[in-house]
Amino acid sequence: MAKLDTLLAQAGSRWDEKTGAVSMPVYYSSTFRHPGLGQSTGYDYSRTANPTRSVLEQTLALAEGGTPARAFAFSSGLAAIDAIARLFKPGDRIVATEDLYGGTYRLFEKIFRLYGIEFVYVNTADTAAVQQTFTAEVAAVFVEVPSNPLLNVADIRTIADLAARKGALTIVDNTFLTFCRQRPLELGADIVVYSATKYLGGHDDVVAGIAITAKPDLAEKIGFMQNAAGAILGPQDSWLLLRGLKTLPLRLARQEENARALARWLARHPRVTNVFYPGLPEHPGHELLKRQASGFGAMVSFEVDDPEMIKGILAGVQVFMFAESLGGVESLITFPAVQTHADIAPDVRERLGINNRLLRLSVGIEDIDDLCRDLEEVLT
Repeated sequence: MAKLDTLLAQAGSRWDEKTGAVSMPVYYSSTFRHPGLGQSTGYDYSRTANPTRSVLEQTLALAEGGTPARAFAFSSGLAAIDAIARLFKPGDRIVATEDLYGGTYRLFEKIFRLYGIEFVYVNTADTAAVQQTFTAEVAAVFVEVPSNPLLNVADIRTIADLAARKGALTIVDNTFLTFCRQRPLELGADIVVYSATKYLGGHDDVVAGIAITAKPDLAEKIGFMQNAAGAILGPQDSWLLLRGLKTLPLRLARQEENARALARWLARHPRVTNVFYPGLPEHPGHELLKRQASGFGAMVSFEVDDPEMIKGILAGVQVFMFAESLGGVESLITFPAVQTHADIAPDVRERLGINNRLLRLSVGIEDIDDLCRDLEEVLT
């Protein structure tokens, strides 16, 4: 198989043998004509399979884990997590990262808990704490690595080994690092999930989710959920995601370079009391991430010394944009306590450190001097 950069650069470019189209065609057709009774071209109805989505899924499966991995494209990251959560039954317990994305927390607490699934939240960067949660009812561990927004780092290999001994699945949200930097299936994870809206798409123009597994039994179940519930990714969005994948390694390298420089700059600023970036040697997850990943990503969170500064920072930035989401070429700034994590109870947020002084940066590909200057002007 070609190396990852080559695979992604040519995503979908060699599929259309009839015309030789270098860009994968967008198949808008909802249904497909049968050659005859009992015969199929492999495509019958686009909820079940669509050529544009199929090429995207095949590319992602190869990028994540090669054969026999299978990927499934959903209408959003939460739709992908929803399909995975449907694998479990009443009475099952899922151990989850305590400072995970607020939308995932809302899905777990407001929907799946009603169906009898129990969720236990723990600092998954503390492997001993994770192990202590393993009772007979534990069916899975759901881990964000790094976590959102505090960028805590869990030991995927050790957690996956512990879970496997208990007969539990390990599910890793790899959105922040992507398969370009971290490969959870190779570390023992059973399922990898992405909000593909973020780095995989990379241009803030598509909402999508991906679930990938190398286990045939899980692939069959996830594929059934995708078709039965129908939260599939449409052909136009599949094409946008294919286009984004072509430049992912280049974008991520520049974003990571900028994030590293910006984190160092923030760490020296007198109005900044904490910087959360695993690429900094003083970050508690630095050495672990060096071992299990090939980079540190482009997400940076930091705390200022006065909560009264927050409103002025968000209103004053000129290069960073005050917006939710992350992973695009444009740099964004977010206030997690009132945006991405508003559904978490205030006392829980405060205990976790998602406080009224915390800001999260999604670092883009702009000139680093412009990014530093923009923050300098609002932090004074």
